[in-house]
Amino acid sequence: MWDRRFTLYFTARTVSLVGDAMMPVAAALAVGALYGISGVGLVLGVWTGTFVLLVLFGGVFADRFGARRMMVAADLVRVLTQGVLAVAFFAGPPPFWLLVTMAAVAGAAVAMFLPGVNGMVPLVAHDPQRANATLKVADALAHLLGPALAGLLIALTNAGTVYAIDAGTFLLSALCLALIRLTPARAPSDTVTVTDADVDPAAPKLGSLRRDLRQGWHEFRARTWMWAVILIWVAYGVLIFGPLVPLSSALIGDRLGPDVYGLAVSFLGVGTVLGGLLALRVHPVRPLAAGAVAMALYTALPLSVALGAGLPGLLAGHALGGGGLAFWSVMWATSVQTHTPPAVLNRVTAYELAGSVSGIALGQIIAGPATALLSPQRFLLLSAGTCLAGCAALLATPAIRTLRRAAPPTQDAPISG
Repeated sequence: MWDRRFTLYFTARTVSLVGDAMMPVAAALAVGALYGISGVGLVLGVWTGTFVLLVLFGGVFADRFGARRMMVAADLVRVLTQGVLAVAFFAGPPPFWLLVTMAAVAGAAVAMFLPGVNGMVPLVAHDPQRANATLKVADALAHLLGPALAGLLIALTNAGTVYAIDAGTFLLSALCLALIRLTPARAPSDTVTVTDADVDPAAPKLGSLRRDLRQGWHEFRARTWMWAVILIWVAYGVLIFGPLVPLSSALIGDRLGPDVYGLAVSFLGVGTVLGGLLALRVHPVRPLAAGAVAMALYTALPLSVALGAGLPGLLAGHALGGGGLAFWSVMWATSVQTHTPPAVLNRVTAYELAGSVSGIALGQIIAGPATALLSPQRFLLLSAGTCLAGCAALLATPAIRTLRRAAPPTQDAPISG
């Protein structure tokens, strides 16, 4: 697996993931110190909102012009946004309008970047599941190291240092991606919607934007297992993933202290590493069914917080949750990559991203008002019940339960792209 293409791609993703992991801490500490909680919420909300609005177009452009090209361009835009913010923080307190503007531009860049992440994996790795598992482990390690590094740098230096390092990670990512030479993947054997000529990642594809969006929607809707999972994940976003951070951080912080909450999040990362390592070794015949069983472990996370578990139980709950979610994520990403025609993979990924992120955004919005009706503990008990019910729904849906592992796409002769 560790040939030149995958090594470059792995390096690109790893360094940019470290930068991404630093940003929430930088925003919470640096922006919050200047403009309070509402300022942090607005900056992050503008970022998320811009992403949701534009991600479908990012999928279209990635399929038209090649995922690698769009990812390189998006990285370069983020070099600019983070570099501007670094200079602004070094010069003094940046104006709020600048923070919001750069958040919007960065959100747009991520919308152009993320749809191609899924589509690139089959083009740089002969075994997508091993590649996804390896990238998931790197993601977990980045989220273990990034927040701690950001907090230390802000304490010792200035928020500008964090933003400058973040800009550097995107520059290195763009360089590594630009050096990759791709081989086009053939369409999966279970579809006849594209030919080999359609999947050249180097050739721009012209046509109607509306037609391309419609085709991506058709391919997404045609796969019952795919849209059924996303419907469940929207409910997860609203009732689990969105509210979890604000509710659990408040409950754990008030009861055991903010340092314990940081430790719990670290154990979430430890579990994610273990789940990714397990996915490297286990290749289930029915990946989504196996992933749904593993995802049931995530119930332990909100349950341990809601029941006021002691430190050992709290850490165990986070580790189990991270492991279950990581294993599911690898099974899901591999299934999407190997059961979707390469020519529309980026558009299909954009639709599933839009559904998933919109649910999380709505959950974040309702977390505060919902506590007027339910205590945080009861809300997290609802989250735990939702997790179990969602896993049952995944296993009860025949299209999800019976989906079989597909062979990875074959590779043609190398081309420049």
